[in-house]
Amino acid sequence: MLRFLPPFLRGLSARLLVHTILFVMVCEVLFFVPSLARNRLTYLDSHIAAARLAVLALEATPDNVVSQPIADQLLDRVGALGIVLHKHNDMTLMIGSAMPPSVDAVVDLREGGFVASVRDAFVTMFGSGDRVLRVLGASPNEAGSTVEVLLREQPLRKSMWIVALRILDMSIFISVGTAILVFLSLQYFLVRPMRRITGAMMAFRADPEDASRIIVPSSRNDEIGVAQRELATMQETVREALRQQARLAALGTAVTKINHDLRGILSTARLVSDGLAGSAAPEVRRVAPTLLAAIDRAVALCTRTLDFTRERPETLDRHRFALAPLVDEIAEALVPARPGGAQLPEPHLANEVARNLAVEADRDQLYRVLFNLCQNAFEAGAQQLAIVARQQDGQIAIDVADDGPGMPPKARANLFQPFTGSARRGGTGLGLAIAREIMRAHGGDIALVASGAQGTVFRLILPAPLAVNERFEAEPQPRIPATDPLVEGARRQA
Repeated sequence: MLRFLPPFLRGLSARLLVHTILFVMVCEVLFFVPSLARNRLTYLDSHIAAARLAVLALEATPDNVVSQPIADQLLDRVGALGIVLHKHNDMTLMIGSAMPPSVDAVVDLREGGFVASVRDAFVTMFGSGDRVLRVLGASPNEAGSTVEVLLREQPLRKSMWIVALRILDMSIFISVGTAILVFLSLQYFLVRPMRRITGAMMAFRADPEDASRIIVPSSRNDEIGVAQRELATMQETVREALRQQARLAALGTAVTKINHDLRGILSTARLVSDGLAGSAAPEVRRVAPTLLAAIDRAVALCTRTLDFTRERPETLDRHRFALAPLVDEIAEALVPARPGGAQLPEPHLANEVARNLAVEADRDQLYRVLFNLCQNAFEAGAQQLAIVARQQDGQIAIDVADDGPGMPPKARANLFQPFTGSARRGGTGLGLAIAREIMRAHGGDIALVASGAQGTVFRLILPAPLAVNERFEAEPQPRIPATDPLVEGARRQA
């Protein structure tokens, strides 16, 4: 229905205006009901007081009697049909007309509460006849005396309607005035800033790469100011992310184009290097392994870059398997590379995974993630490495802990950022970025738990299978394919 209204009436300002008028009117109605009852009681009390003054004319006469013409004048002044005063000494004074009417209802002002007053007020106001009311009330400033007055209901009803219309006019004026003030205040403090924020969002959506479309926050310290500053920060973050994605897309396109030729070149170099490894010359045989390792690292770098820049995530081949045998395979295949050929003690990988612990994942991809973490740890200088796994809160937590020197602050700050999160010189930082993509594709994640002088701990999270304590029979598990250059290069070095 709102779509048929003009734009002004569909906006937030118009809705606030209408609702403010409505709510103020509701509040005025709540005050109107007791005001109406109070007006009726005030009307009747005033006639009781006027009747008591009229009776003073009787008390001024010797026999407490006045002529009928004077009595009619007194009754006309009071607006009553009859007056009776019951004094505390059982004396009764009365002023009446020649033909007193019959009483239709009795109103005792000495009794009744709020509910009764409201009820009687509505009966009088919305009645249709002109009843004769016998009104009883205490005599003003005269304890123990009671005044009775016979009144017609029509003048009382007319007076109540005049007061009601006056209250209605005042309520409308207050409602409209309050609504206009609230409207102007909200228009200035809320609606206009919100329109500015909305306009900035729409402009940024049209061209996120244009820096001029980022909103300039105001100096306000309220919620609108916070929203503007957060929007500006978010727009700058999105713009930077888009720039990075554009660079990565360009890199992926370039690498894809040269990958075929580069693999051909490296394959030729690999064949030549294999021939050099069988050479009779000692010097050639000595440098051949270094050359082979360099070629394998070049192939691995190319493959990692292609994997990261691939537009669609790799399809996972999920199945359930025991985790401990997988860690054993990693321990067998893992031969850390020592920078500069330093002679260091042989490192050790401790498999502390329970033999009956099972996970449900792509075995090859999980192998790849764990192998990458272990290889990075040994290349960073770790001597002892341990893999521990446990079930907690419906998840499988796999901790990879080493005793290395820890990661530098720059690497921790950009841990999972490609091309910026590498902990060693010459690294691309793609390993951890790809590892996070693989873990999140499984419905889990990877996080850095601790890194310091005592070592580094990474934690892998996987959803737990339905039953993780089931024992698995010892059966051969498929190894990671030999075409994976990361593992193949390490095995050749072994």
